[in-house]
Amino acid sequence: MHLTTRPLAPDDRAQVIALYDAVGWGAYTADPGRLIRALAGSAVVATAWDGGELVGLARVLSDGETIAYLQDILVRPDHQRRGIGARLLQTVLEPVAQVRQTVLLTDDEPGQRAFYESMGFTEAHDHSPGMRSFVRLQP
Repeated sequence: MHLTTRPLAPDDRAQVIALYDAVGWGAYTADPGRLIRALAGSAVVATAWDGGELVGLARVLSDGETIAYLQDILVRPDHQRRGIGARLLQTVLEPVAQVRQTVLLTDDEPGQRAFYESMGFTEAHDHSPGMRSFVRLQP
């Protein structure tokens, strides 16, 4: 398994779309151009490759000083439970380690909570002092 923070190349587009589709994130692949532009505009993108196949990706949006937002972390279902997600998360957060706040918004699944807690995250309502998390999604 090879992890890298290299920028995605134009010829990686089909693999990126296939990866997002493989994890059921069709809202992202409905407009492939938008997805590719979003990845290009990210502060850090880390990818995991198994031979020539893209099997995982994580990305962070950040101002580099006060906030880092973990936007995506995904691993092909047939490659999950091998530590790839944890390695991707560590790789993508390393360049923003000095940033005060690292935040994310994720699905309400027990497995998600367990994974992020194992990586040092605390759910907002469990934080001391108490915090709130808000979101506004466009249809």
